[in-house]
Amino acid sequence: MTHVASLGPVLDRLGTVFRTFDEQDSGCVSYGLLASGQRWFVKTSSTRKGISSLRRAVSFHQRVSHPAIVPLVHSFTTGDGLVLVHPWMSGEVLYHPTLSRRGGRAAPGSPMARFRAQPLARIHTALDSLLSAHLAVEEAGFVAVDLYDGCMFYDFDEHRMMLCDMDEYRAGPFVLEADRLPGSTRYMAPEEFVRGAVIDIRTTVFALGRALRLLLDAGDQERQWRGTAAQLEVVGTATSAAPERRFPSVQSLVEAWRSAGPRHA
Repeated sequence: MTHVASLGPVLDRLGTVFRTFDEQDSGCVSYGLLASGQRWFVKTSSTRKGISSLRRAVSFHQRVSHPAIVPLVHSFTTGDGLVLVHPWMSGEVLYHPTLSRRGGRAAPGSPMARFRAQPLARIHTALDSLLSAHLAVEEAGFVAVDLYDGCMFYDFDEHRMMLCDMDEYRAGPFVLEADRLPGSTRYMAPEEFVRGAVIDIRTTVFALGRALRLLLDAGDQERQWRGTAAQLEVVGTATSAAPERRFPSVQSLVEAWRSAGPRHA
């Protein structure tokens, strides 16, 4: 299908909605749909902000493909919005809903706390998936926008990191025409808050550096680093305030990170 008048009747006709995600601040609502024996993740919006984000997602998935990125399998319009269909993936997002904020990242038993408690070898494998996926992002000419732990989806049974909700990623470089970009301040580079700033691959390097710092720490206060001293130096370079002092590409960040790993400590 390419267009339907309303999504609700279509979901009812195709199968059974077994879960609803309606606590995000993106303007989007998503559903877990069981249809013909398969599970799907259906994401939709009828708001201007949400529709714009979903259109960017379509453009992104047309250009970027990687085993660690949840693919887009179909999209269609409705009378008042846009709908994306992804395969359903087993696992848990390493963040809480952005509206209710139940529990929080550091709460015992939260997905992030459980992830941080994993053996280092598993965390390094997950981080390698994160970095490898962004090599594909870089190769396609895109830059990361709104990358944070809410985009990170971890399967604790299979010990696999996947990336989802990359709807704000954009072709780059580009000039920021607003007062700030969407995103979590824990991950955002200084230039993402400056109208007229250039957003390029060095901004992606900053976000990845913050991801490495936060995911390889035992807590949210960044006082329990679990990596090597050399890896922490790599993070410091990646997250320099001045873009020209960072690694000039994701590729160079990945090379430095892998060289600084435990096997080379």
